[in-house]
Amino acid sequence: MSRLPVLTFISNSLTPHQQPFCQAMYRMLGENFHFIQTVPMSEERKKMGWHIEGKTPYLRLWQKDTIQCKNLLLNSDCVVSGSVSEVLLKERIRAGKLLFRYSERPLKKGVEPLKYLPRLLKWHYKNPSNKPIYMLCASGYTAGDYAKFGLFKNRTFKWGYFPATKTYNLNDLFAQKSTGRQVNILWAGRFFNWKHPQLALKTAFQLRQAGYHFSLKLIGSGPLENLLKEQTKHLGLADIVRFLGTMPPEQVRSHMEQADIYWFTSDFHEGWGAVLNESMNSGCAIVASHAIGAVPFLLQHNENGLIYENANASEFYQQTVYLIEHPQERKCLGANAYRTITEQWNAEVAAKRLIALFGAISQGKASPFNEGPCSVAIPMLQKDMYEYLRGN
Repeated sequence: MSRLPVLTFISNSLTPHQQPFCQAMYRMLGENFHFIQTVPMSEERKKMGWHIEGKTPYLRLWQKDTIQCKNLLLNSDCVVSGSVSEVLLKERIRAGKLLFRYSERPLKKGVEPLKYLPRLLKWHYKNPSNKPIYMLCASGYTAGDYAKFGLFKNRTFKWGYFPATKTYNLNDLFAQKSTGRQVNILWAGRFFNWKHPQLALKTAFQLRQAGYHFSLKLIGSGPLENLLKEQTKHLGLADIVRFLGTMPPEQVRSHMEQADIYWFTSDFHEGWGAVLNESMNSGCAIVASHAIGAVPFLLQHNENGLIYENANASEFYQQTVYLIEHPQERKCLGANAYRTITEQWNAEVAAKRLIALFGAISQGKASPFNEGPCSVAIPMLQKDMYEYLRGN
């Protein structure tokens, strides 16, 4: 029997969205799996419940155990690197040992011509083509962004974030959602311009004017909060729109379980968007912008959700109307979304597949997966993504 590989994951901190994957890796590899945290946890994040030091057997702190961490980075069979100082990886790269980088898209603001040449030189220096460096793409746009710089050709794989997955009896789950005429709609996130919560209010006003029966809950806070509340009053929506403020993730999931429709309105600044995983896992019928990093990997239009063209308010409205008017189709999309997460896009599957992908690459073979985590991520230009996702 072949030995288990030694796999080390290094990033600035261990977040709740990474922890389920790390726990799955530890169940499979035991003491052969390590997570190196390079930056001390901030007090703000500790208050948010991110303080997990001392109760995580695979966690290694760079400041407390630098020698062991350096040894792991050089001698592990496989290293996965998130956001860390490049100095920490130099020795491994120089030695020609396998490295998976783990990245959202680098060009959220576009190419930015003045930065192109410096980035080209810097990124090629960090990623010499004669070294075994691969990219785990935590966005449907990552491979295409790096392809503009001639990087990671035939070395990009689908990846993402893998928040905790819940298992439900689907009949029980859908019993929590609306059974009458009124449809429950949910929006959750920070109130930033690039998340476009204003679109939620605009669409709610249109739905109200058209005579549809629904409620809208918005979870979160941020710079636009007061403006949004004022707009709600101005539009006469105070009786159907509720602002719930911020709350722990468990409570957010509870509201997702009760929601029929989940609106995800972010633009290209949304690197991944873990609320998509969570709302799909909660059986919501999704209406999501094509610009969101997770959408190209998780959603298939008309199968497990609906995808609208970013900033196309008319299409967003029409897709919502369709879901309100077709409760059976809404339920079918929600059930398929649930299965996407529980059967494929979850931490357990991702961990198994990453180990298998490492094994395949080590033997000079291609990825053994045709879809889902660790399958090939095709470089796609941003301008072509919408038509690709819609099958046009």
